[in-house]
Amino acid sequence: MKHLFNKLITFINSIRSNIAFYPTLLAAFGFNFAFFMIYLEDRGISTYLLEAVPVLVVDNGNTALALLSSFITGLISMMVFSFSMVMVLLNQASSNYSPRLLPGLISDKNHQVILGIYLFTILYCIFILFSIQPTGDKYQIPGFSVLLGILFTAVCICAFIYFIHNISHNIQINNILDKIFHLAEKRLKHLIDSEEMGEKDFPDTSGWYEYHTEKTGYFQNIALTNVVDICEKKETKLEILPVKGIFVLKGIPVFKSEKELDKETIKDFLSNFNFARGELVEDNYTLAFKQITEIIVKAMSPGINDPGTALNGIDYLMELFALRMKKKDESIISRDEKNYVKLTTVNFEELMYNVISSIRVYGKHDVSLVQKLSTMFLYLKSQEAVHSYYYEIIDKEATTLLEDARDAITNKSDLKIIEKLARKLSLNTNKFQLE
Repeated sequence: MKHLFNKLITFINSIRSNIAFYPTLLAAFGFNFAFFMIYLEDRGISTYLLEAVPVLVVDNGNTALALLSSFITGLISMMVFSFSMVMVLLNQASSNYSPRLLPGLISDKNHQVILGIYLFTILYCIFILFSIQPTGDKYQIPGFSVLLGILFTAVCICAFIYFIHNISHNIQINNILDKIFHLAEKRLKHLIDSEEMGEKDFPDTSGWYEYHTEKTGYFQNIALTNVVDICEKKETKLEILPVKGIFVLKGIPVFKSEKELDKETIKDFLSNFNFARGELVEDNYTLAFKQITEIIVKAMSPGINDPGTALNGIDYLMELFALRMKKKDESIISRDEKNYVKLTTVNFEELMYNVISSIRVYGKHDVSLVQKLSTMFLYLKSQEAVHSYYYEIIDKEATTLLEDARDAITNKSDLKIIEKLARKLSLNTNKFQLE
């Protein structure tokens, strides 16, 4: 039962990024709520309220029909406009910033809830409209239900105003960068806190048994609670081989086990691996580095030419790298001070190289960008690191950046700035001096 519950939670987390998740839930609720109100109308709720509080009940059939018909037509138009605005937002973000931003924007809970409110009200009004039946020369009027339709429509209008505000806010690059940063910061802090528990040593896995998956896709997440439960039951330990975010091919080993496993146990382990065609920062903090780097690179490309955005992006990278320096290069999952699972993660050297090498291509000729990156290196060297060799990696990337900048820049005044930056970073200034 516990395993099924954990799998259900994992499944819900994986589909929450779908733009139809909350709209589908609210539409289903609106459908059922309409029939619930029809049931109450059959029990005479409107008749009772008409006698007790007549101001709350619509008692004219033609008025009720006209209101509900107008609400349905107006709300459908409003919903179409809102969906069009979402598509414009996604297209602009993909063109101007990075296609990797789309999963995060699509999974925006506020947009999903607003679209769900529209669908809830539309379905509610449609079925209440059908319940208005003529009896002789009069209509059987669900007066209180019509009043609720009026209130729900007013809520939709307020939601639409908020939607316009929210979508204009979300498309601003500063807000996009800020959202990416805070999601990655939250994930990194969680991982750093989890490293403080349990033993630190994990046995050598070179001779362990390898097992592969029959699925393909991006390795998005894993239900670690379930995996540890199975490890405890089978008295074994695991090493998860793929890095989160990597594309896993069918037949490629995905985990190693200390003990040989039967087919049923292998199936149980693999059922806790979540493969998808997209990625979210909440599950994989390295995606934040990729997204911010791509925003910086696109901003510095000749087609966009927006150095201000690139400089802002480096500020966020600076904070994320400083936080990453507090995390170890390997993650070990423990329970009751006993290690069970070793996760393969992107090490600090690989992460920094991938980020800086991408920026160097478009930024090495721009002195302002080189200065900003040098400021980042200087700041990182002053931060506390969990491993001392992190500082050597920073010096290596700083040296490579300034060497490329020296080769790309010809102006003597700019070259003097490069030499000063090398001196500030305590690098070998001989290779940066003017000839």
